[in-house]
Amino acid sequence: MGILFGAAGNTQSFYDQGYKSSLYMPGWLNERGLNAYEYQCTRGVNIKQETAQKLGQAARDNSITLSIHGPYYINLATDDQEKQKKTKGHIIKSLQVAKWMQANKVVFHPGSASGASRIENLEKAKKLLYKIIIEADKEGLGEIKLAPETMGKASQLGNLEEVLDLCKTFDNVVPTIDFAHLHALGGGCLNTREDFAYILDRIAEVLSEQIVEYLHVHFSPIEYTRAGEKKHRTLLDEGFGPVFEPLAELIVERDLCPTIICESKGRQVEDVLIYKEIYNKTCKNKGTL
Repeated sequence: MGILFGAAGNTQSFYDQGYKSSLYMPGWLNERGLNAYEYQCTRGVNIKQETAQKLGQAARDNSITLSIHGPYYINLATDDQEKQKKTKGHIIKSLQVAKWMQANKVVFHPGSASGASRIENLEKAKKLLYKIIIEADKEGLGEIKLAPETMGKASQLGNLEEVLDLCKTFDNVVPTIDFAHLHALGGGCLNTREDFAYILDRIAEVLSEQIVEYLHVHFSPIEYTRAGEKKHRTLLDEGFGPVFEPLAELIVERDLCPTIICESKGRQVEDVLIYKEIYNKTCKNKGTL
């Protein structure tokens, strides 16, 4: 499997062309030379089994690799028993939909970093995640990877080290590296090859080279404040990083095969096609395409 490029959810141009159902999205992406799609359950898991199975079939028919983004309401670090129950339910439902679709992973936000020390919150997150993994295995959902995402605000659990700690603690848990979020969390810290190389090297050190080789990536321009992430932008908006070129160079030089999912606001497909063009140009310059 080579590098994959795709979109998080449905871009505005998809709707502007008259499409209403996500069932048409895999074919639409394929026509544009893309091969990945992250179906969004961010506002809740509401898709029915029949529809999920049809979407999965459409993806396979069009050579689209599927992943799912779980609900925003997930909070692994909560002490509240009812919220823990809901978090478990959100993740289990997301895994069930992933199985129906034959999606390969469920991306999710780990939760809040408030109310206790970061270390305490991380330990609470591990305990609840362990319970969820046990239940998932019992329900025949253990083959689908859980993929905690790096977050963009200091108030959120999920900086790079916290995500890597979650992943190294459990089998079948892999990172989703959102470079926009890391850029925002670090106050605009991703600008050079060395900045990106540090992240890739750190993942390899804590987890493995294979995890880096097939890394699940979110990439888009982002606006941030002192508190971190403010909102995702697009490549039409000038002055917002991170830039893709340094990462593209490292992907080519290290012969990596990541999945690049674009989250640009309303222009996911248009922007990821630009990222793909940058990657292809880098390949030509390096003589690998």
